[in-house]
Amino acid sequence: MASKGTRAPTRSELLKEKRRATVERIAGAHLASMDGTMAEAVGHSNRQRLVWLALLAMPLLFPVALPGMASLVGAFCLLIAFGLCIGQPVPLPRWLARREMNGRARELLKRMVKRVVGIIASLGRPRLLPLSNKPARMLNGLMLSAAGLSMMIPVPIISFDNVLPALAIVLISWGLRLRDGLMLLAGHLATLAALASVMLLWWGGSAALAELLALAGFASSR
Repeated sequence: MASKGTRAPTRSELLKEKRRATVERIAGAHLASMDGTMAEAVGHSNRQRLVWLALLAMPLLFPVALPGMASLVGAFCLLIAFGLCIGQPVPLPRWLARREMNGRARELLKRMVKRVVGIIASLGRPRLLPLSNKPARMLNGLMLSAAGLSMMIPVPIISFDNVLPALAIVLISWGLRLRDGLMLLAGHLATLAALASVMLLWWGGSAALAELLALAGFASSR
């Protein structure tokens, strides 16, 4: 029996806590297996790999230096996206299957998961289900591949260019895993913004390079 001064939790609060426990359980089970190689950790189903992709992309939401992490996440993203498009998981290439996550990335990931999982759990819920059904599989796979490509493409200007693609990957991956169509839509918008930012950075870098070359040519002619 509840004491006189305590308030019984509402139904929405109970559902929110249940969602949080579910997301934490999913994330915790994957983090527990990340000490080995990628092949040992990521599993053989697209559902398992989507969670891994979301977890690996989370550290890139913050402007921290993790050498090689963006390329790894981008390549893994393309692999999963292709598997979604054809309806079955694709075997990891040998160079990726044998790779191990470095200790710094592993510790950073463990710290950030607690911060990000709470947000995902509070926002994610099954809704707009047609967006996560099989007919939308091709669209989601193409958008996920676009997010992976925008992360892998090098840009000529030093910036926080991985943040938007990482956000897109996290939203699409968790949106598919939790069957949250609204989160998928947000991921699609983040993907379009990431592609636009890459094109803008390339345009700005090319313009700056052309200006420098013009200045150098003018100086040499004198």
